[in-house]
Order: sequence, then C-alpha cells, then structure tokens
Amino acid sequence: MSLLEMAQVTAVADVRSAPISRFSPHFNKNALAASLAAQNIAYFFLGRELGGRPQRQAMYTQGVADYEKMAASSDFRSGLECLTEAAERYRIAAMCSEADPLDCHRCLLVGRALAGAGVDVGHILASGDVIAQAQAEERMLDRENLTEAGLLLRSREERLAEAYRSRGCQVAYAWPAAPSALRGGRERQD
Repeated sequence: MSLLEMAQVTAVADVRSAPISRFSPHFNKNALAASLAAQNIAYFFLGRELGGRPQRQAMYTQGVADYEKMAASSDFRSGLECLTEAAERYRIAAMCSEADPLDCHRCLLVGRALAGAGVDVGHILASGDVIAQAQAEERMLDRENLTEAGLLLRSREERLAEAYRSRGCQVAYAWPAAPSALRGGRERQD
C-alpha cells in the first residue's frame, strides 16, 4: 500500500491470469480488492484480456505464451482499451506477480503496447523508485547484449524487437508439458 501511495495510485488493474496466491493469500482477488477499497483505491481485473497465461492454444508457440501473438489479439486490444479508458479517471498501476519488470509480461507485453501507443508507462520498483518503460528497455537491451548495433540488427528498433522476443521466450508462461529448455530452465510462479 505504501508503494501505491508514494506513486499516487488511485486504481489497480490486476493483469494476473490467475488472481490467486498460495503463498500470499492477501493477494487473492477478493482479499486484494477489499484491502484496496479500504484505502479508497479502485480495483479492476483484466487478467483474461491482459494476462500472461492465455487460454487459447493459438496464443502459444512451441508451448510458450507468445507475446507477439497475444498483442495482436482482439481480447488484448479490448483490455488495453479498458485500461486506457480507466486511466482517464484514475492513476492506474497494472499489477502482476513479478518484482522485476523484465521478468513479467506486465512490462514485456502490456507496457510495450501502451508505450507504443504513446502512453507514459512507469514501473514501480520495490525500492519505491519508478522507472520509465524506456529505462526498462535499456536494461533489457543490456541484459540481452543488444546495446550496440550488429551486422544483422542495425537499428535500435530492430535490436529492441529482438530483445523483447528473446526476453519473452525466457520468461513467458509455458504449458507444463513443454520442455524447460524452451524457457531457459526457469519455472514461473505466477
């Protein structure tokens, strides 16, 4: 709550596909909505439209959620529209379950689409600092070793698209039957 207060957030858009937590039940959808309401913070659930675990098989490539396919879907565009309309009345924080923006679809999918549409996107860090989507992108380019133009990827836009694709493949939700090697061996907890 203190992070939301410091960022002057007046509404939370929950973009978790499954708004429950075995480890932190106070983050379950109903408990969270009640806690936020007690602090006069509105709650919106947009996990079906903007969540990182799509229900349709067509949104997966080799068993891994494909952020590019998801961003092109009508459900996703509808969710973005709801989010931007709500932002006319509220200062909104999109919430998922990963602390680092580069480990979450909230940045790699939702933040990317919003920033691409000209929306100012900031990420609230555990420290209370807020970094812009562009700062997260610079960190991602560095992490993916794409800060400098190479032979094949010359422009910043090409390098950034490759960084998003690579990072998404590393952290996106994968069907349990998919080999962990497709995800870089990392199991997701959200």
